[in-house]
Amino acid sequence: MELTSDPDALRLSDLSYAVVDVETTGGSPDRGDRITEIATVLVRDGRIGDVFETLVNPERAIPWWVSRLTHITGDMVRDRPTFRESHAQIAAALSGDVFVAHNADFDWGFVSAELRFSDLSIVGFGGPAAVLPARRLCTVRLARALLPHLRRRSLDAVAHYYGVPIAARHRAAGDALAAAHCLIRLLDDAGTRGCDTWADVERLIARRARRPSRRGHRGWYAMPRTGEWEIGA
Repeated sequence: MELTSDPDALRLSDLSYAVVDVETTGGSPDRGDRITEIATVLVRDGRIGDVFETLVNPERAIPWWVSRLTHITGDMVRDRPTFRESHAQIAAALSGDVFVAHNADFDWGFVSAELRFSDLSIVGFGGPAAVLPARRLCTVRLARALLPHLRRRSLDAVAHYYGVPIAARHRAAGDALAAAHCLIRLLDDAGTRGCDTWADVERLIARRARRPSRRGHRGWYAMPRTGEWEIGA
């Protein structure tokens, strides 16, 4: 589908969404942490589409406390392909109009870092069908704008609010599927507020980010702090 570059003309119902979740060896690619598992779920026309998941050899040790959280061990990834070796499949799974994740900066940051580490261009590698979506949508930010009455907007909290089960928490496919179902519900709620286009959603999130905090400090951060990492996602 060819889309206009004018965000005011991009209707949310016409977009496809690649909902992504990554599991990693730690909280920061800048400190050498790598992806151990990635999953993508395609959402189109308000429905769940193709699901892709793969373990990834991070080419470094997985700390014990990360294995305790994700249940991914060194033995599980030792003989799996590296990100570079799997990049064609991963890139094809990421093809869509919008990159979505619950705490999108985290997942986008790791995927982008893996592409750089593998000497692969972030846009256009592998052909037009493998382009990493230029548009990003964070379901944490969207939940903060639409569900201000919730004390937390973690994936657990948002999924519980919408009655979405999480089959395998802190595993890429389980979290990505839950985030995809939450995205569908969030977009439905956004529609009831008159948000029909990409520009509408951007304005909604921006208004929420500009609101003063309840404690009288500057506006709330739109993303979880680094220290919350996956545990708070």
